[in-house]
Amino acid sequence: MNKEIKLVGICGSLRRDSYNMKLLKTVAKLLPDNVKMNILSFDTLPIYNEDLETPDKLPQAVTDFVAELKNADGFVIVSPEYNYAIPGGLKNALDWASRSKDYPLSGKPVSIMGATIGMLGTARMQTQMQSFCIMMNMQPIAKPDILISVAHTKFDANGNFIDEQGKEFILKNLKNLLELIIKKL
Repeated sequence: MNKEIKLVGICGSLRRDSYNMKLLKTVAKLLPDNVKMNILSFDTLPIYNEDLETPDKLPQAVTDFVAELKNADGFVIVSPEYNYAIPGGLKNALDWASRSKDYPLSGKPVSIMGATIGMLGTARMQTQMQSFCIMMNMQPIAKPDILISVAHTKFDANGNFIDEQGKEFILKNLKNLLELIIKKL
């Protein structure tokens, strides 16, 4: 199939030199030519507060964020694990998306990945994301898991991912993501 596929990539870290953003950029480089990924930041979203909602309108930053999600065929979420959990900023963004009447996440395939300097490779964050995906009726890619541990050894000085076995797993994960998206188109 040669139809253009639109992905949205979201990094759960806002850190300037984030291993997770480096991993997300690696994913973007590995995508086939007919797949475009827009990396979307949540740094302008307000903290979720129901008082900021009206019956017909969300804050403008949220409306813009949701519009990008709605136009996507699928998602790649790459995130660290903070205190055994989904980082607060990412959770806030997903909570805002869940409030939209358009349900921009529902039914869409998602690949969840993570990188950390620790040994567990974001396993607990990804487990929590699986629960969120169930609630939002998203379709997470189950295999292979992309749990990048000791991330400080997996990138060169220019931010290039140098773990060849890791790249193979990422490519398999992306193949599964794209196959699921194509089935839905």
